[in-house]
Amino acid sequence: MNWIDTHCHLDAPEFDSDREAVVERARSAGVSTMVIPAIDASNFDTVRSLAHRHGHAYALGIHPLYVARSAEEDLDRLAEALRRWRDDERLVAVGEIGLDFFVPGQDGQRQERFYQAQLKIARDAGLPVILHVRKSADVLLKGLRRIEVSGGICHAFNGSRQQADAFVEHGFALGFGGTVTFDRSLNIRALAAELPDHVLVLETDAPDIPPQWLYKTAVERAAGETSRNEPAELPRIAESLAELRGWSLRDTATATSANAGRAMPRLAALLARPAGGSGTH
Repeated sequence: MNWIDTHCHLDAPEFDSDREAVVERARSAGVSTMVIPAIDASNFDTVRSLAHRHGHAYALGIHPLYVARSAEEDLDRLAEALRRWRDDERLVAVGEIGLDFFVPGQDGQRQERFYQAQLKIARDAGLPVILHVRKSADVLLKGLRRIEVSGGICHAFNGSRQQADAFVEHGFALGFGGTVTFDRSLNIRALAAELPDHVLVLETDAPDIPPQWLYKTAVERAAGETSRNEPAELPRIAESLAELRGWSLRDTATATSANAGRAMPRLAALLARPAGGSGTH
């Protein structure tokens, strides 16, 4: 079985000491493809390089929690990067973009300005978007009604069923990862069980959002214990989704991979390319 991790921050410093081993463990676990999203203009080149080096895919964008440290000119840098690499088959989306109204001390107006600007950039580039959705679903949807893009993925979705349906109407798939493995995640598990088959994709958000078996309590974290998620955990995360839906693991791999390709057509084309072919550098 081949799995697609639609959201993995392979460039994160948590992987600096053993990145090659992380990639190999994922490959050995059957994770054939990862989508590596950027978080700001400073790592555009890094995520692209990693995608090419390891045969994966990438997205370019400015994360809402990095808007504060980003210059207005970085939006121009994003647009220029998308133009420069428009023929790169491994460039599959604009992301990670969106809004985060959960973390305190953020400039919500600046986040919204960057979000709307990046929607326009994605629209002009003809690319889907990878959305960061955290206590912000309704405002994100308002932006999508004003600036129409070609769908994409709502990363780590944790909204209501009504909000989920609204994103689906705009052509989005919904990403499910480590949170779905927790019995107490009642809302997410209900969504994972009830949403239409064609809207579900899998992700790890590695090194973040660890599944239940990697989770450390506040007491453990205070004692210095750490928890690093990896893309190799994706098949085991998929077991939780399969159980909730009554699917076999093979059905789960097939459905979620097809859904990822529909959400990001360039990814589908990349997956359909004969093995051993070379990407555009």
